[in-house]
Amino acid sequence: MASETTTLVTGGAGYIGSHAVLALRQAGRRVVVLDDLSAGSRTVVPDDVPFVEGNAGDPVLVGRLLRDFSIGSVIHFAGSILVERSVSEPLSYYHNNVTVSRNLLEACLQGGVKQFIFSSTAAVYGAAAVSPIPESTPTKPINPYGTSKLVTEWMLRDLAAASDLRFVALRYFNVAGADPQGRSGQLGPVATHLVKIASQVIAGTRESIAIFGDDYDTPDGTCVRDYIHVSDLASAHLSALSYLEAGGESRFLNCGYGHGYSVREVLQAVERCAGRSLNARRAPRRPGDPPTLVADTGALQKTLSWTPRFDNIDVIINTAIDWELSLGLKPDGDGLRAHA
Repeated sequence: MASETTTLVTGGAGYIGSHAVLALRQAGRRVVVLDDLSAGSRTVVPDDVPFVEGNAGDPVLVGRLLRDFSIGSVIHFAGSILVERSVSEPLSYYHNNVTVSRNLLEACLQGGVKQFIFSSTAAVYGAAAVSPIPESTPTKPINPYGTSKLVTEWMLRDLAAASDLRFVALRYFNVAGADPQGRSGQLGPVATHLVKIASQVIAGTRESIAIFGDDYDTPDGTCVRDYIHVSDLASAHLSALSYLEAGGESRFLNCGYGHGYSVREVLQAVERCAGRSLNARRAPRRPGDPPTLVADTGALQKTLSWTPRFDNIDVIINTAIDWELSLGLKPDGDGLRAHA
């Protein structure tokens, strides 16, 4: 049933945020998108969804939106996501991911928002020693990106203890794929994620793809990751919102499928789906890359009424390739940039 109030989606013109907007609209919910377009694109926001260009850390703007649109819940995607850049530009990441979140939360508290969904990350675990990783695993981030997300989790925990606000922080594992109907996907030529880069090679916008290390303690020597389709991740946000609206308590939840694929397995799947070989080259290990990152999804399945629809690596890859090929047909496709 559609909510009588409206959901504010920050970063709703970005990759994951735009898919969440699609899921919310499909469920009949009212949505407002707030995005500064520093990394997103207005073109992926549905025409019937109110769009406001601005910063989620602007308390005056956010306060006005909360009043004008009768906002009852917030889903917070806006932020910076590139791990390597967080190492070279830590203050920027602490500003975008911590200060902005702090200002947003203050506005939400003053505006009477009771439900808050936060876009977090498995990077809060750092190089976890266990696999699959349960939420009880100690949080020991190894880069400013992971630390900035963890600090925001702490703010949420403390604010929930001191107020009526309740939250769900969803810790993403490896997000990939695109909307099966072709309405949104990961935009533009800038990419750091395996499936996106491989899709660019298939689409002819990139010459080759690097395999960063092939001597890990895994079955084929390459890193293993838990890949979740972006549309399933979007629906998990909708389920989390329904959970909070039904009176659910604040939770930290992993978002993945609970099983992983190695880099080589993913590239083999890309070749299988595309019907041709990839130009893959070996490269040195990247510092801090753990051999295996797979989610323990027991708490997610137990807590939320959520059933994944696209838990198939070929489906993930086919939608990613279809989206990448479609970008060449879009007049502004080359000018868009990837965003969380």
